[in-house]
Amino acid sequence: MVSSTSKQVFIQGVTHSGRTFRPSDWAERLAGVMSPFRPGGAKPGSHLSYSPWCIPTTLGSVKCVIVHHDMRDAEPMAWDFCMNFARDNDLQVVEACLLPDPPAKT
Repeated sequence: MVSSTSKQVFIQGVTHSGRTFRPSDWAERLAGVMSPFRPGGAKPGSHLSYSPWCIPTTLGSVKCVIVHHDMRDAEPMAWDFCMNFARDNDLQVVEACLLPDPPAKT
């Protein structure tokens, strides 16, 4: 269960048994499917960029998809799709929030 206080959910490309999830481009594929689900809805050309609510990334050496909680509020079925994808593939899910980069020292 995902709490309502987290800002993002990180779906990690590692199963609960510690295996790396395949195929290696799973994060990009999932985020690509979610590209129409964005603030203001799908617009012409929105399939050419990732939604700010569902972003593929790599943390350390682990592929991840960061799913923002705003998707849950605006597009519950898209949120459920992402969470069910993680559950169906036995992927680790971590609640967190991205921290901003520290200010540059001068």
